[in-house]
Amino acid sequence: MKIKVGFGFDVHQLKEGHPFVLGGVNLEHHSGAYGHSDADVLLHAICDALLGAANLRDIGFHFKNTDPRWKGISSILLLQETVKLLDEKGWSIGNIDAMLCLEAPKINPHIPQMQKNIADAIHMSQEDISIKATTNEQMGFIGREEGVVAYAVCLIEKASGNR
Repeated sequence: MKIKVGFGFDVHQLKEGHPFVLGGVNLEHHSGAYGHSDADVLLHAICDALLGAANLRDIGFHFKNTDPRWKGISSILLLQETVKLLDEKGWSIGNIDAMLCLEAPKINPHIPQMQKNIADAIHMSQEDISIKATTNEQMGFIGREEGVVAYAVCLIEKASGNR
């Protein structure tokens, strides 16, 4: 069995009046993440962790923010495409551990739905997907509610001799 670990990071600006999507959940908030796709920082960090673990570059390489195909797209679809890339190389996902950093809104009530959305999208158990959240104690751009950050680590594995 070959095992690899990946790390992902993403950050997006928060802008008044934009939708706020995290883990495929639309959150009620006065501002939301701004980006080319739906700007779901959690899923983007997870995609980068998975791609990095498999040595498949990063999310920007596969889903360029200048490509109109990805304009406004749900990041759930980007995650599904990422998993297809891993499948092609014989990798399966062992687990995902992610951390969100933002001041508001409160994330804890939404974590079970985020886990379900991710698990359903990539056909894995919710028990293997950990999502946590913290604030930045009102410091910096996160504390001023100008941006949101997500970190993710993952474990991927494949049988020895498999591609």
